[in-house]
Amino acid sequence: MKISGFSFVRNGVKFDYPFRESILSLLPIVDEFVIAVGKSEDDTLEQIRAIDSDKIKIIETVWDDALRDGGKILAQQTNIALDAITGDWGFYVQADEILHEKDLPIIVQACEENIKTKNVEGLLLSYKHFYGSYDYVGNSRRWYRREIRIVRNNIGVRSWGDAQGFRIAERKLRVKSIDAEIYHYGWVKSPFHQQQKQKSFNKLWHSDEWVKQRVGEAEKFDYSDSGKLLPFTGTHPAVMKERVADQNWKFQYNLSDVHETTKEKFLNFVEEKTGKRIGEYRNYIEV
Repeated sequence: MKISGFSFVRNGVKFDYPFRESILSLLPIVDEFVIAVGKSEDDTLEQIRAIDSDKIKIIETVWDDALRDGGKILAQQTNIALDAITGDWGFYVQADEILHEKDLPIIVQACEENIKTKNVEGLLLSYKHFYGSYDYVGNSRRWYRREIRIVRNNIGVRSWGDAQGFRIAERKLRVKSIDAEIYHYGWVKSPFHQQQKQKSFNKLWHSDEWVKQRVGEAEKFDYSDSGKLLPFTGTHPAVMKERVADQNWKFQYNLSDVHETTKEKFLNFVEEKTGKRIGEYRNYIEV
């Protein structure tokens, strides 16, 4: 059995993505790691080349601005990397997603156990979404709970929509949930870097005018609209040790400051009591 990692990135340094840590977290369990590196305004490409591993295969790309609407460029870049993998399974990580070393044996075992089960086209992982700092995780309907991150190769799988999930000819994949997590750090940056990311990233979905009105011209991102958070009591992946230690901004959270609509309160209450999320969007079919 062979597992391939695949990903994409552009301007990873400029927008403070933990793209090196993302790659390093997956390298121990993959036979190759294919990454599409978009032409950047920083040394993202050089930093990836500097990683000491012959498993890494770089595809240099130029992003097509004509695919700006709906985040389509993200799926296109994902598919460029996906098309180049050679493994039985493809493990997809985005540039702000990290694996914890404790989950690596679980992931390998799941791939081995399902390699001959053709009805399983992908594997579903749970998420920890960090927000504002490395000390809090999202705890409401604002955060998606699970996504497909491992797909069977050579069966026609394509990145779907804005690259959050996968499908086969517009059909949802049949997947199995496994007891492993993705640590998502996309909402943990200095307020300055977060604001710069929002200005750039939202242009992949919306017009310049929309971004100007919704994101604004402020220099720093306002983290106050956090929704419900929980203190993080676990350990971060080992590859994140330096980043966690180097946090140079303060983030304050107070549950009493969180504003929820009556509908949000009701739906969150139901989820807390039953574990079920009413109306949850699922881009997959569990088997």
